[in-house]
Amino acid sequence: MAWFDRGMHSARIEDHALIGDTYTAALVTRDGTVDWACLPRFDSPSTFAALLGSAEHGGWSLRPTDPEATVHRRYVGDSLVLSTVWTTSTGVVEVTDFMPMGAHRASIVRRVRGLRGEVEVEQVLTIRFDYARAMPWVRQIGGDEAPALLATAGPGSVVVRGPRFRSHDRHHRATATVRDGEVLDTVLTWYPSHREPPEPLDVTAALHRTTRWWEDWMTPVRTHGRYVDATRRSLLLLRAMTHGETGGVVAAATTSLPEDPGGERNWDYRYVWLRDASLALASLIAHGYRDEAAHWRGWLLRAIAGDPADVQIMYGVAGERDLPERTLDELPGYAHSTPVRIGNGAYTQYQGDVFGEVLAALHDARELGVEENADSWALQRALLGYVEEHWQEPDNGIWEMRGPRRHFTHSRAMIWAAFDRGVAAVEEFGLEGPIDRWRTLREQVRAEIEEHGWNPERNSYRQHYDTDEVDASLLVLPQIGYVPADDPRMTGTVAAIEHDLRTGEDGLVLRYRTEAGFDGLSGSEHPFLACSFWLVEQYAASGRIEDAERLMDVLVGFANDVGMLSEEIDVATGHHIGNTPQALSHLTLVSAADAIARARGASAGHRTRLAVHDGGTRSWTGEGERAGTAS
Repeated sequence: MAWFDRGMHSARIEDHALIGDTYTAALVTRDGTVDWACLPRFDSPSTFAALLGSAEHGGWSLRPTDPEATVHRRYVGDSLVLSTVWTTSTGVVEVTDFMPMGAHRASIVRRVRGLRGEVEVEQVLTIRFDYARAMPWVRQIGGDEAPALLATAGPGSVVVRGPRFRSHDRHHRATATVRDGEVLDTVLTWYPSHREPPEPLDVTAALHRTTRWWEDWMTPVRTHGRYVDATRRSLLLLRAMTHGETGGVVAAATTSLPEDPGGERNWDYRYVWLRDASLALASLIAHGYRDEAAHWRGWLLRAIAGDPADVQIMYGVAGERDLPERTLDELPGYAHSTPVRIGNGAYTQYQGDVFGEVLAALHDARELGVEENADSWALQRALLGYVEEHWQEPDNGIWEMRGPRRHFTHSRAMIWAAFDRGVAAVEEFGLEGPIDRWRTLREQVRAEIEEHGWNPERNSYRQHYDTDEVDASLLVLPQIGYVPADDPRMTGTVAAIEHDLRTGEDGLVLRYRTEAGFDGLSGSEHPFLACSFWLVEQYAASGRIEDAERLMDVLVGFANDVGMLSEEIDVATGHHIGNTPQALSHLTLVSAADAIARARGASAGHRTRLAVHDGGTRSWTGEGERAGTAS
């Protein structure tokens, strides 16, 4: 029996599509069920949580009553408006699912439109607030002409307008027959329970406005090469996971989808990691999104303002610092994977690489034309001052190891990048700073890495200073300018990664060998998609373009029918593993596609960091601002 066939909620991770309004998001399965929604913010308690259990934990299904109905779905153009066409023995209907843009309310809209004949459709609505821990008080409001359902528990309420729902065994059902040309709208809106229900939504106007908003956002982007569709969809998903007001980029829309089904590697990703957000910014910058770069920088400066010693690796959507990790016994977990977690204890970790990620991203923003002000540069100088004092400390590493702190080579290289970008800020932009000291420290870090992070026996860089293991994060070294992609040290490292970490028939890449025992967790995991995209970028940059395209074709082929990727792939089955959609997977897809386009001579509009061996001489290639960028 497949691990996902668990007698509970039947949807696999890859069965889902995302709809969102840049404040929060919902997941919709191929069978027409909204099985995950946290309203009104990405990290709010759930209203629908069947994804982590069963229908009893909250969900909203809408589909024909014909059990033999067939389904085809797609996004409408360059938007997050989801169109699902159902074909039955009696007719055809289209279900359009979206979250309205510009309405400043957390609404899920489900429109049924008759296309041919007539089709009976049924909706089953199960509202469960607070991760299914709060059974709401539900009552009918409105009249026969405009029925509505009101559900309240504690601070939250939802009002559902459309057909009349009737109570049935702690669920609510509505059945209707939709004929050719007819339209049936159902709108669920969350609002604070101490307020009056909001006014009804004009669905036609909201649908038009929402579709136009997404397509307008994508209009300036020009992409080239073999992976245009995957790149555009990834950029849209990254935008969907960027909060519309704060600018924080969440790592994923979900919590506790397992890295090891049935095991304990289940984490809450609905927060903003400085690393992931910085890399997402780099992808947006590569395609000319100057406004988004400025918006994200504002989030960053607010979040990390204060004493650099208090900088965290991750924050809440608005920059909240306290993200205590708790477990929820009320939810049985996806594929019986427990515990289900909310919050993330990794926020207390020290990860030295984030300083390099942040300072590199802010340098990219300067390259794009986002001007510094006295406060923003002062904060960056303060960060560099902190790094000056603490750069020799061990850390938990990019993968948030829960074992002892170590000197991870990737983290040390990112410390190098932090000093390198400080030097560049002075040299290239005339900003004030102790450039001689930063140059000296940059070379000290390099000398340490070459002495302790290099393994001459394997002709490879090592995961950390006390092991002969390799780590896929070493593939980032050329991307940050530490070493050229075709340098013998890098090609030797790639050979070691290929030998130790590539797995399965298609050769996807593991983060590291879990059996080495460094991460402090039981169980194992599957190939990590971002690492495989990093290998694609490395192949392209080092002249192995056919290898790059061969692996890229495999990776893009793992995207589901609407272009979404999760965190990992089960190579034995092709099933998605881990939280979804995963920002890191999509932003590394964009970067890999750009690398291939550059290698093939197409214009990718991407700033490429290059470095020579003797100490970080840097050069940049790139295009201009958003409207004029051929990317």
